[in-house]
Amino acid sequence: MASAMKIVFGLLTFVTVGMIIGALFQLAFIRKLEDSYGVHSWDNDREAETLRLGYVKPEIISWSPRIIVLHNFLSMEECDYLRAIARPRLQVSTVVDTKTGKGIKSNVRTSSGMFLSPEERKYPMVQAIEKRISVYSQVPVENGELVQVLRYEKNQFYKPHHDYFSDTFNLKLGGQRIATMLMYLSDDVEGGETYFPMAGTGECNCGGKIVKGLSVKPVKGDAVLFWSMGLDGQSDQKSIHGGCEVLSGEKWSATKWMRQRSTY
Repeated sequence: MASAMKIVFGLLTFVTVGMIIGALFQLAFIRKLEDSYGVHSWDNDREAETLRLGYVKPEIISWSPRIIVLHNFLSMEECDYLRAIARPRLQVSTVVDTKTGKGIKSNVRTSSGMFLSPEERKYPMVQAIEKRISVYSQVPVENGELVQVLRYEKNQFYKPHHDYFSDTFNLKLGGQRIATMLMYLSDDVEGGETYFPMAGTGECNCGGKIVKGLSVKPVKGDAVLFWSMGLDGQSDQKSIHGGCEVLSGEKWSATKWMRQRSTY
């Protein structure tokens, strides 16, 4: 019994130290990004072009839960490209059934969406986006799930939920979800904010209503990076979030979930 407890304690310590070191590296990287903002000369540097250095502007809006808004994360061409791929294949969105781990239809989520295929993951523009997500989140590309593209029309929403899994079925491949990159693909949307009810101490706008917490307005090209796992290696309940009701226009977004281990 004592030896088992030592092993568990050792594993928890290892995970915690790893998360803290990763967070420090990420903070240092964000500082470099802030210094590079406004410098747009890539000089044929493909790496800088892929990462959109000089264009992406990080804004830390919460430390608990950890949330960073990455302004200008995607180019307008990348946004339109993802929407064009997705539009012909949109289907009614589902949520994870906590008992079976499978996707089921629910009034909790009223959008339509699709996943990029493993073959589409090899497309140059998709590869560039995935590499950018990996570098900015400090999570390896292979730990990411397939990108999901979503469309929310008028009166559609996604009630507050956690991205981490409550079932064991989905933990078999890649482990727990640790972070999410949510990218906005459209403009001219009223409502449709991404809402974090347990972040901050003030009030915000959510689908035309004033509520407690923080919200991020959908702006084409911007992205929201947030963590479902805390620095202690445990699921962060404060990472609960939702998609506010769309009042007018169409809200398009692309989501990338990152896991503890490789997903393929």
